[in-house]
Amino acid sequence: MEFETRAIHVGQEPEPASGALTTPIYQTSTYVQDGVGVHKGYDYSRGANPTRTALQECLASLEGAAHGHAFSSGLGAVTTLMHLVSPGDRIVCVNDVYGGVYRMFSQVYEPKGYRFSFLSPEEISSNLAGHLDEDTRLVWLETPTNPLLNIVDVEAAAEAAHARGALVVVDNTFATPYLQQPLALGADLVVHSTTKYLGGHSDVVGGFVAANDDSLSEQLAFLQKSLGAIPGPFDSWLVLRGVKTLGVRMERHCANAEAVAAFLAERPRVERVLYPGLPEHPGHDIAARQMRRFGGMVSFVLRSEEEALEIAARTRIWKLAESLGGVESMIEHPARMTHASTAGAAFAVPPTLIRLSAGIEATSDLIADLDTALSG
Repeated sequence: MEFETRAIHVGQEPEPASGALTTPIYQTSTYVQDGVGVHKGYDYSRGANPTRTALQECLASLEGAAHGHAFSSGLGAVTTLMHLVSPGDRIVCVNDVYGGVYRMFSQVYEPKGYRFSFLSPEEISSNLAGHLDEDTRLVWLETPTNPLLNIVDVEAAAEAAHARGALVVVDNTFATPYLQQPLALGADLVVHSTTKYLGGHSDVVGGFVAANDDSLSEQLAFLQKSLGAIPGPFDSWLVLRGVKTLGVRMERHCANAEAVAAFLAERPRVERVLYPGLPEHPGHDIAARQMRRFGGMVSFVLRSEEEALEIAARTRIWKLAESLGGVESMIEHPARMTHASTAGAAFAVPPTLIRLSAGIEATSDLIADLDTALSG
């Protein structure tokens, strides 16, 4: 089956008792057993819930994965993945990483003895092997990165990491499995904030991890149950509902982002547009090779922080908000919002940067709103 068909049908057979077409919300914490240890695959909802199972099967299929594990948030998924490594282990991470992940790595895990090295996307794509040692257990990638929209060559990074025996994790939140499938490029694990494009409607918080390796999946299932960072059945249902339209939404997100990037590139107040779909983007060729289209996120640089703050507050259709991937278009100032935790780091987000999440509104309205904001 093609992607769009699997998004609607995998894991979502009609409910047998009633014939309900939509997967039910199994709002229960426990299950009656026929005898001690004799049940229908479910005993307690922290371990498993039918609505969550449907979500996990569907998202795993979309990522081309054998196994899927849903979590209560994207950071809940990241926390669980960090239990695959131990204090003293070294983690190599792309430096242009989501601010919440950087905060977790630098302020939660580093003080506990975990060792982190942060490399530029260019270093990871071209010379990751030169930065790995025998203590490296995990290579953490984002592509496109948040918020600078840099591109990492997943295939090249995976080859270098595996030569050293390290696992490769790719945060695929920006691209979604519709545009990019990191497991097919050599990654071991794929992580998502399902809060974003997979849910797609700014009404749920969740996370997800996909894997092909049976042993890794068994570890994740154990950690999922033991740590308890699970989504409730209603949250699982909301993501499952949202993902049904992922393919058509991503086409519109991408089309709007492409038009917005082209518009911004012609505006004299804009110093630089960061969008991998532009031929002049340094990662354009890699993105064209490993992605279907170039995504719905656009960042751009202005002359001053004051100007950036003014423009971020001036739009009307583009809502000033700390998220992305919803049907609504959003604008934010990463240095003071989503990536404030990187302040003081060598790779801190520039204060002149604005990040856009292109929604699915009419393209002309989005461009007109930005035109007004930039002309004010």
